[in-house]
Amino acid sequence: MSREIGRREGARNTSDSLAAAREEGNPDGLVLYEFGPFRLDPKERKLLRGNEVVALTPKAFDMLHVLVQNSGHLLEKDELIRLLWPDSFVEEGNLSSNIFHLRKALGENPQYIETVPKRGYRFVGAVRQLPNVEVLRSTGGSVLQPTSPVHVRQPAAATLASIRRMRLALAAISVMVLAIAAIGWKVSHDRRMALQSTTQIRSLAILPLANLSRDPEQDYFSDGLTEALTNDLGKFSALRVISRTSAIQYKGTKKTVPEIARDLNVDAVIEGTVLRSGNHVRITVNLIQARPERHLWAETYDSENGDILGGQQRVAESVAREIRVALSPHDGTVSRGGGSVNPEAQDLYFRGLYALRSAGGGAKETARDYLQQAVKKDPNFADAYGVLAMVYAVWYPGDPGPRQNMPKAREAALKAVALDDSLAAAHMALAYIDLNYDWNFVEAEGEFKRALELNPNSALTRGIYAQELVVLGRTDEALLQARRAVELEPYSGLDYPVWVFYLAHRYDDALELAHKMVAISPNYSWGRWALAVNYEQLGKQREAAEEYLRFEVLSGSPRQRVKRLQEGLARSGVTGFWQASLEDYQRTAKSGYAHPVLVAGACVRLGDKTCALQWLEKGYQERADIMIDLNVDPVFDGIRTDPRFQDLVSRVGLPEGKPRS
Repeated sequence: MSREIGRREGARNTSDSLAAAREEGNPDGLVLYEFGPFRLDPKERKLLRGNEVVALTPKAFDMLHVLVQNSGHLLEKDELIRLLWPDSFVEEGNLSSNIFHLRKALGENPQYIETVPKRGYRFVGAVRQLPNVEVLRSTGGSVLQPTSPVHVRQPAAATLASIRRMRLALAAISVMVLAIAAIGWKVSHDRRMALQSTTQIRSLAILPLANLSRDPEQDYFSDGLTEALTNDLGKFSALRVISRTSAIQYKGTKKTVPEIARDLNVDAVIEGTVLRSGNHVRITVNLIQARPERHLWAETYDSENGDILGGQQRVAESVAREIRVALSPHDGTVSRGGGSVNPEAQDLYFRGLYALRSAGGGAKETARDYLQQAVKKDPNFADAYGVLAMVYAVWYPGDPGPRQNMPKAREAALKAVALDDSLAAAHMALAYIDLNYDWNFVEAEGEFKRALELNPNSALTRGIYAQELVVLGRTDEALLQARRAVELEPYSGLDYPVWVFYLAHRYDDALELAHKMVAISPNYSWGRWALAVNYEQLGKQREAAEEYLRFEVLSGSPRQRVKRLQEGLARSGVTGFWQASLEDYQRTAKSGYAHPVLVAGACVRLGDKTCALQWLEKGYQERADIMIDLNVDPVFDGIRTDPRFQDLVSRVGLPEGKPRS
């Protein structure tokens, strides 16, 4: 109790000392505070570095003001909380968040704010107080007060001297007023120029929002908000937004903003923090121009009652307004048609996204379970249905066949579109199903175009659309979309661009991207598959077999299968590997699902055309997804002229011939 009373007295003493300072002739606004290259103007609520305005949130400005007023003195944490949030209950993380952003705004050299561990903060910079000339003049004071005229008769010489003194004083005042006006014009001009320069921002990366909870188990939540914000900003066609999966590599990085911007080839970045307490979420964001590095804007958003996605939407809209994105007609809003979302469902949704991004076998099942729980908690959660549709649709080793999963995928995608027709992810899911299951290429292209209209920055949509274009023989269009996908997602998510370059027989380009995938995520199974297929076409059969093996391990294949493949490779080289693979596929097919096109590929590699055609016919009957690649996949070059193969190509609805090389 005595400790609490002491804290209250400390806060009261601080508050009283500030009030006393005002009563003693230093009311807020009558002084400017100067330290280093900075000048703090309490009346205008501005922090200037030279003539440039430094962007601060309102609360960060208040904190800096209090610290500077008490320069050299320790302010306890609870004192600061009571001074800055007198009528609210907030957590200590609010202090650390604002201190973090103040230090970033002020620069680290010199360090102006000292942290006293477990106690509080002290401003250690040398502070000078200057008179605020404009305020003094507006309140009737003066900087140079001329001698008041005395109504007595004076000698002529004395009168002239007095007049000269008065004229000099008035001239000094005029010079000062002009100087102040010039400074004001310069600040105003610089501010206008800064705002005008933001119109040049046409590309943006959203860095992973920092989790301030100090609990690593909460990373899924801050990562989920980062992805949601990225998707919302991606809806603006005038803005190129780097994908979340490429920006995530900078989580916890020590790289500077200009370095990150150069890596990702963007004009600006958004960085920020997330602090979560129950259903209350505080999102703090900064918009930083990269060249030259400049803080353009900062703000804090609080969401109550579980309206987490609503808060994140407000951030996206504010950023778009700040950088003056030239909106196209459909860019007017980022709001969702599904309304507010149950907070428990939001949490499960973010957990599902986090699991989906994880490497290794079992991640897909975990993601599916979370997403199923999310839509059960909130049957009107369109975003969760959209992601769940793709989880069902994309096949992984060990999954059941498409006739079991694709109807579930379609049901989820249609539900998402019914709830929110403006949801790009739902239209992409429908396009994927139309393409890979229905083989309805016209409907698929329509849905791809609709998805890209709603979110032109979706690298995944562009990559899958590129696959449709390449299998239809529209190779130049396909490569254009694939390259655009790589621009949006330069460091990950390259699965489809790699596959498109491979199907277009651009093996060197495909292999370069595959190496990039593996360098970034060594445990990502499809990166190993991408290496394997391209090694194979470049004549590196042994390297290809080894990468196929790694794919099997990383994708969660049974140990017995992996062991048999290893033994086959050791016993008879590449031929032994494919013989063991075929035998294992045939064994699996007796009790479960073996992908028919993969089995057919093993048959071709062993020179068994009849076996290959039998399994491809089975793939047609089961609506296997990669049947659409038959016409362009080089694995089947050896049987392409067979009439039975050409009949299959025709029934799938693919054009004759191969894409242009």
